[in-house]
Amino acid sequence: MSKRSLSFICQNCGAASHRWQGKCEACGEWNSLAEEGAERAGPGRKPPKGRLFALEGLAGEARDAPRLASGVAELDRVTGGGFVRGSVLLMAGDPGIGKSTLLIQATAALARAGHRAVYISGEEAVAQVRLRAERLGLRDAPVELAAETSVEDIIATLSEGKTPRLIVIDSIQTMWTDMVESAPGTVTQVRGAAQALIRYAKKSGAAIILVGHVTKDGQIAGPRVVEHMVDAVLSFEGDGTHQFRILRAVKNRFGPTDEIGVFEMTGSGLAEVANPSKLFLSERDLGQPGTAVFAGMEGTRPILVEIQALVAPTSLGTPRRAVVGWDTSRLAMVLAVLEAHCGVKLGGHDVYLNVAGGMRIHEPAADLAAAAALISSLANAPLASDAVYFGEVSLSGAIRRVSHGAARLKEAAKLGFTRAVMPESAKGEAGDPGLQASTVGNLTHLVADIAALGKPGKAAKKPGQDG
Repeated sequence: MSKRSLSFICQNCGAASHRWQGKCEACGEWNSLAEEGAERAGPGRKPPKGRLFALEGLAGEARDAPRLASGVAELDRVTGGGFVRGSVLLMAGDPGIGKSTLLIQATAALARAGHRAVYISGEEAVAQVRLRAERLGLRDAPVELAAETSVEDIIATLSEGKTPRLIVIDSIQTMWTDMVESAPGTVTQVRGAAQALIRYAKKSGAAIILVGHVTKDGQIAGPRVVEHMVDAVLSFEGDGTHQFRILRAVKNRFGPTDEIGVFEMTGSGLAEVANPSKLFLSERDLGQPGTAVFAGMEGTRPILVEIQALVAPTSLGTPRRAVVGWDTSRLAMVLAVLEAHCGVKLGGHDVYLNVAGGMRIHEPAADLAAAAALISSLANAPLASDAVYFGEVSLSGAIRRVSHGAARLKEAAKLGFTRAVMPESAKGEAGDPGLQASTVGNLTHLVADIAALGKPGKAAKKPGQDG
C-alpha cells in the first residue's frame, strides 16, 4: 500500500525540504515554502515494468522540421520561421504587455487560413475573450474558445476530432492536474500540468503555446524546470510608457536565440513594425549634445537606436549612475576607461544614460556610441546628426572590431546616414559608396574629435574639466 509523505516545496525555485522554515535555503526567498503531498511506493510494492523500445544510430536522413507559418511575420521571425509540429513554446511577459492580444491575433490568422486553432483561457471567461476579439476586429475568425483549467479535461476534449495545429493555454499557472496533490498555481502543479501538455503535444503533433506569468524580478514564475522541458522560451518585453513591444527568443531548439520581433501597440491591437530603425529614430533631438545613434544588431536584423546621455555636476557625495536599456556594469567600465586613459574626470558628475524608445541593448558594440554620447554631453558638443557609431571599447582604450559591420552600414545608408564612426580594423567593410567611414583606433582620438565640436559662442567644457 502506498504511503503519503509530506514535503515543503519552495514556490519560488521548486526546492524541496523535509520541514518548514521561514527562508528557502536554495534561493533565499522568505515565506515561500508550502506543504505538498507526494506518493511513494511501500516496501512490499513492486516497481512497474517498463516496455522495450527500439534504438537507432546516428546515420540516417536528417530533414528540417516542417513548420507552420502563423501569419504574423514578426512572430515567425522569432520562432525561426513558424511553429514546428509537436513543439511547445513558453511565452512570458509583464502583466498587460500584450501577450494575450498577440496570441489571439496569431490563432485568428491560422484559423482564417483553414487550420484548427484552439484558445483555452484559465483566467478569463469566454465572453471576455470574445470582447477582446471584437475590439481587434477578429470576431469572424473561426477560433475555438474555452474557459477551462483541468488538464485532463482539456486533453480529452482536444483528442476528439481533428488534431489542432495550434493550441494556446493562457496561462500555465492556472492549470491543474489530478495526478498531483497540490493547489493550483504551486510549483508541483505547474510542473505536472506542463508535463501532461507536453506529452500530448509530442504524441498528437499539435503545437502548444503556454503563457507564463513573471515575478517582480522579471523571471518566469514557477519551477525553472519548465523552461528546460519546453522547446522554446519567448520573452515579451516593453515599457508601459512606450508603444513599442519586443518579442525576444531566450531559448529555441528549432531556430536562433538572438532574433527579435518588434510590435507597436495601437488601438486595434499589436501592429508589426517592418522597419524598427525608422520608428526608433522618428523623434530624435537633432542638434542637441549628448545623443548618438548606435548601429546595432539583433540576430540577423540591423537596428538603429538613439543613445542619450546626460552628464551634470553633482551635489551629492556619491554621484549618481542611472542606466535605462543598457548594462550598468558596461557603463561603469566605459566611465573607468574614459577616466584612466582619456583624462575625462567624471567623479564629480552625475551620469544618466538612456536607450530611446524602450529598446534594451545587450551587445558590447554599443560601447563606442555610449562613450560618444557621454563625451558630447560633458563637452556640450553636439554630434553630427548624419553619423552612426558602433565598436567595442577594450580596457586599454582601444576600439575593437565587432561582427556584421557590413549589415550595420547598409542599414545606416538606407535611412539616410552619410557617415559611420567605427573601429579602424573594420574599415574594409565600408562597401557603400554613399557612406563615409571615419575610423578610430583609440578612445582618446574620439575624445579629442568631439571636444573640438563645442558650440560656437559658448564656453565648451573640456573633457578633463571637473566643474
